[in-house]
Amino acid sequence: MKLQIQSIHFDADKKLLDFIQKKLDKLETFHDRITGGDVYLRLEKEEVNNKSVQIKIFIPGTSIIVKEQKSTFEEAVDVASETLKRQLKKQKEKLTER
Repeated sequence: MKLQIQSIHFDADKKLLDFIQKKLDKLETFHDRITGGDVYLRLEKEEVNNKSVQIKIFIPGTSIIVKEQKSTFEEAVDVASETLKRQLKKQKEKLTER
């Protein structure tokens, strides 16, 4: 899947970028018409869970957006990908009902 990953207020290392790509590539098994996605990594100021992740997945006719804020980017991506998995399954079920 073609992803645009942007890190805001810091430089993300290669290991984190590879983790995100690998995790989100697995979503293609739940919906075969994903055209791409955007990922925004942001450091929030003065908060306990200051790592914020916003993922936008594009599918024909719509897009799905998920935001998560946790203490690590990996944890936030894990939770966000699980949420995306459920939403993609739901979206695919709607398409097959028609």
